[in-house]
This record gives sequence, C-alpha cells and structure tokens, in this order.
Amino acid sequence: MQVPFVDLKLQYQNIKADIDKAISDVIDETAFIGGKYVKEFEQKFAELYGVNHVVACANGTDSLYIIMTMLGIGAGDEVITAANSWISSSETISETGAKPVFVDPDSEYLSMSAEAVANAITENTKAVMAVHLQGQMTDIEAIHELCKEKGIHLIEDSAQAHFSEYNGIRSGVRGIAGSFSFYPGKNLGAYGDAGCIITNDSDFADKCRMFANHGALKKHHHLMEGINSRLDGLQAAILTAKLPYIIEWTEQRIANAALYDQHLAGIDQIITPKVRPNSKHTYHLYMIRAEKRDELTAYLQDKGVATTIHYPHALPNLPAYDYLNTQPSDFPVATGLESTSLSLPMYPELTEEAIKYVAECIKSFYNN
Repeated sequence: MQVPFVDLKLQYQNIKADIDKAISDVIDETAFIGGKYVKEFEQKFAELYGVNHVVACANGTDSLYIIMTMLGIGAGDEVITAANSWISSSETISETGAKPVFVDPDSEYLSMSAEAVANAITENTKAVMAVHLQGQMTDIEAIHELCKEKGIHLIEDSAQAHFSEYNGIRSGVRGIAGSFSFYPGKNLGAYGDAGCIITNDSDFADKCRMFANHGALKKHHHLMEGINSRLDGLQAAILTAKLPYIIEWTEQRIANAALYDQHLAGIDQIITPKVRPNSKHTYHLYMIRAEKRDELTAYLQDKGVATTIHYPHALPNLPAYDYLNTQPSDFPVATGLESTSLSLPMYPELTEEAIKYVAECIKSFYNN
C-alpha cells in the first residue's frame, strides 16, 4: 500500500467544483491583487474564528515580522521563542534587529512552558513569541499571565494550530496578535504562499495592514514606509472556498489521531503524542518519538509509507545561530527530538485502512 504524507490532490478532487469556481471567478474579474476576494476571506475567516480583525498578507513568515515591527521591536531587544520550531519563528526576530532567545520545550507536550519562559526573561526582553506546535497549544494562559506581570508583549505563532484550543480559547487570541500560515500543507492551506494576522485591537490591525501594503491604507497615501506583503486574489478565493470544510476536516484529523493512538498502543519503542488536559489538539502533525528513528523511516519508505522529520535540527543548533554561543546540551529536549521525532501521514482523507497499515508496518519493524 502507498500512503502519502499528505494528499492535496485528493482534497482538491473532493471539492473540485468549489475550487474551480473560485479560481475562475478571480480570473474572470482579473482581481489578482487586493479587491473583494481578499476582503471576503478576511471577513469570513474573522467571523468563523471569532476575532475582530484579520489582516491578510503574503505568507506566515511576513505576518510575524509585521507584528513585531509594528510593536516597535528592534535593535537591543530580545524576543523569547521555541527551540524546536521552524526557522520563521526566529529569523523574523533577527530581521527586526532583535535577538532571538530560545527556550527548550517541556518533555511531555513538547511545547514552551511558562517556567522556561520566566527563566529566559531579562531586562531586554520585549516580547514572547509562543509557538503552538503540531496542532497543540502551549500553556498559553500561564505564559499570558507572565507577560502581563512583566509588561512584555505576547505574540502567538499559530502556523500549525488553526482552530486549536486550550480551555475553550482558540490559538492566536490571547496575545496582542496571532500569526497564521496558509502554506499548502497546513490544515487550512492555499495553493501557494499565504498568511494572515489576527487581532482584536483595531488600531493595531490598521497599523499592520498599512505596513503590509507599502505603508498605505489608501493607494498613494503613504503614512509610513512599509513592505509589500499582500495576499493575492487567487489564494484568497481558494481559502474562502475551503473555509466551509475546515471544521469537518479538523474533526476528521482528531478522529484519525485517535485511530493512530488505538492501533499504535503497546509499541514500547515509540511515544505517541500526549494531549494537554482541556486542549483541542488539531493534529497538523501526528508526531511520534521513536527508537531507531532513521532505520524505521527507511523501513516505512520501503513499505510505501511517507514520513517527515520535524525538524532535523533544533534552531539553536543550526549554523545560523552559532553567534549565540549556545550548546546542544543547553536544549536537551529539543536536541533529543533531532534523532527521535517522526511525523506520520496525517490528513482528513486518511482512511482507517491506511492508518492500520502504517501501525502494522511499525509493529513489524520493531518485532523484527
């Protein structure tokens, strides 16, 4: 059996009429930059997500940079973020002129803890970028209270946590703003790069929107210098066409994760994802920790099962951050994930037959 890591073609085929109409409408109206399709997506995503403002932009990486820049973060400042994330989380900090400060995840849920954040705060700390990884939120309430107490900004990187919840509160709404990526493989994905900022602060939304559009809310009326980070009409229309399905897709991911839990139970050589109490884990990734990870990966590939490693290197262990003079031993959990983490196929259309096959292959590998 062949089990792809994701199957975006199958998803397209299932909603082909909706997607084709969305693309055709944009082409018919040549509404490629800005316009009603971008506004429609912003309004519908805001309504569905339960926030006041959505500011669409070119990609999730830009959204982080825009948020920090509009908060005035720059040279001499420090921003605390996760050691076990994608480089967008940290490189955007550096792009502002600030210094990224990495914290190791907890060993249970593999996410930032308030305790680790508290230990990393200095007099130069301007913000905490809480990263919600794999679809599970951090202990965001405790981090939020800590940020309020210390008078520092809280930014949420929700690129992997669309519609995730903790204590009934969705990702991205605790801090001043949340950042989302709509990269094709995300739970809500475009057909190219796309992203957005969410916030309940009207003034901050205007500032972000202005900065993302060359510093202007109205053409030729530039109140500041900005950047060019606009969501194009085609991607906006595609995302709008997918929105009616996202809640159902999310529930199917959760159901598929439960099937993985069931069929992988009893394999002592792996650790399946642990869900934080009172959380809604939306399973952008179903990431296990596995003994003999590389050998298992090769075995699964031979059996037709595609897997991915998120991420081969903890951020502070990359050459890009040699200047911080940290050691892998400073981040034991993140460093340990380099050789043990393995993301299994996960998408809404995944069948129980495929999940059972993946589990049987893993059992077979360890039994042999």
